[in-house]
Amino acid sequence: MWFFDAVTSGFQHPTDPGRLQLFRIVFASVVAVRFVLSFGQGGWDRLAPGSLSAHLAEQRFGPARSRLLITLYRPALIVRTAAALSLGAGLVPRLALLLVLAGAAMELAYLKSPNAVRYTLLTGTCLLLANDLGHSLHIEHGASTANTWAQCLLVLITTDIYWNSAWQKIRSNQFRSGLYLAQWIHTYAQVRDRLPYRRQYAVPAIVRRHAGNLTDRDIRLWRTLAATVIAAELALPPALLIEQTMPYAVAAGIAMHAAFTCLKPRQLITFSGLTLGTYIAFAA
Repeated sequence: MWFFDAVTSGFQHPTDPGRLQLFRIVFASVVAVRFVLSFGQGGWDRLAPGSLSAHLAEQRFGPARSRLLITLYRPALIVRTAAALSLGAGLVPRLALLLVLAGAAMELAYLKSPNAVRYTLLTGTCLLLANDLGHSLHIEHGASTANTWAQCLLVLITTDIYWNSAWQKIRSNQFRSGLYLAQWIHTYAQVRDRLPYRRQYAVPAIVRRHAGNLTDRDIRLWRTLAATVIAAELALPPALLIEQTMPYAVAAGIAMHAAFTCLKPRQLITFSGLTLGTYIAFAA
């Protein structure tokens, strides 16, 4: 298996540099979508003078640093979006990647739950460590050690994400019992018409009608789905590394993340998009 050969050789085992070059395009596309979406639903007016977010920033960082953040905020939104497009197109990719990472890191200053930002920074740093990001939209295939370390690191990060997520679910009796998912769907079905941003959720009506009533049958169904998710998160990383099982693992991963994204499309589009993108790195 190429991954273990790469590790035992001190990352001198040749891999296809085109894998990371293709991931660069996927990474840039996902981040560009996130950055474009951040302009809407009040994102452009965040940190406006006199707003609550500006007041909270001043309390957190002090007057001088909060003024700097407020001044740079809107220009940074524009620059980082342009940088993401440049990164995807392969125009000065390393500089563009640095600007993208800086623009993403800015969100740590004001988001309450910046997990997607941290994952963006982790996967983006893997790209930054690659020696051959390629140019334009052309993918150069071959055998090289230029991206071996970065590709292995990307595999390790995704494996850790999956296995840590599975471990947290295993430790949660409420999740394992199916009660968490059953309650989530039931509550959403009751309040969906009162939510200010309904497009942030996309649970199909058939799921709400037939699995959102908190009956014993519903809870048993969600218990089965919870066990399936845990098993999938444990099995996906090794299955992705094995050539014979990789196509099935990719299909299972896409189905799982599609279901995740239905729960919270806007919040999970970055995580799901980047995680599915890292599947490229699992192939030699």
